[in-house]
Amino acid sequence: MKKIMVTGGAGFIGSNFVHYVVKYHPEVHVTVLDKLTYAGNKGNLAGLPEDRVQLVVGDIADAELVERLVKDTDAVVHYAAESHNDNSLKDPFPFVQTNIIGTYTLIEACRKHDVRYHHVSTDEVYGDLPLREDLPGHGEGPGEKFTAETPYNPSSPYSATKAGSDLLVRAWVRSFGLKATISNCSNNYGSYQHIEKFIPRQITNILSNIRPKLYGEGKNVRDWIHTNDHSSAVWTILTKGRIGETYLIGADGEENNKEVLELILELMGQPKEAYDHVADRAGHDLRYAIDSTKLREELGWTPEFTNFKAGLADTIQWYTENKAWWLAEKEAVEANYAKNNQ
Repeated sequence: MKKIMVTGGAGFIGSNFVHYVVKYHPEVHVTVLDKLTYAGNKGNLAGLPEDRVQLVVGDIADAELVERLVKDTDAVVHYAAESHNDNSLKDPFPFVQTNIIGTYTLIEACRKHDVRYHHVSTDEVYGDLPLREDLPGHGEGPGEKFTAETPYNPSSPYSATKAGSDLLVRAWVRSFGLKATISNCSNNYGSYQHIEKFIPRQITNILSNIRPKLYGEGKNVRDWIHTNDHSSAVWTILTKGRIGETYLIGADGEENNKEVLELILELMGQPKEAYDHVADRAGHDLRYAIDSTKLREELGWTPEFTNFKAGLADTIQWYTENKAWWLAEKEAVEANYAKNNQ
């Protein structure tokens, strides 16, 4: 596997994967296909060697462009997606276009040219789980985390379109012999994440002297994973995974939003109660929790970043030291939230 194409490789999770491949697999050339929407940023790829990383600005739904790139590659790793739940509630169409039509375009090209394909998805396709406090034994029994066998039950236009794209891939494996694997990952955090997202929004609010805000009571639980661990897991699946299989990626990092925000405030030297509550988001999933046993036992993967507080401290330091990366967008992001009193 000497040449791979990474869609959405200028976005948060995709660019971290590109950095991972460049660092740990010097024999591999990476072509990044990215539309450079608001969530894509050329700066995310700054400093990478030009002889090993090529950025192509384009749309994954552009069949002619996609086929031209795919036929000259050994594997496609598909990160590109519209991914913000709030945006999907306001305008679902871009999510249908990118997440479903874009995925169809990619898998058709991979099928035609017999190219290995890995599909990066989300745990949100499974809907949500009861909060631990609502479970018998407080969530220690079986069936209280997502597995590859958990039925799909998406809650938002975003998660519904991701579920649809997953099912397209499964159908192309079965019907056409597409050489594909799927991964569903829990919530990522780390450097280069767009400041509309929960963790970087809170960090940049504090750095901008804006009082942070929390949806509802903040009891909603997310299973956090450092983006570098996500990258190593995807590479493991790409190179060792069984064709047609789905692997769930998680690092046992369950924290509720209130705890995360208060930890950010603590790490940034602020009072833990220095935030405001706002109305909860429509259809806000209660809890995500990943069972990554299959990935760990079958492919031998283990997460490196298991101390959430330390990972969060590193993330805070990155946003503090890289204000030039996010400052120009901050005002517009907060204005967009203000329209909805968020």
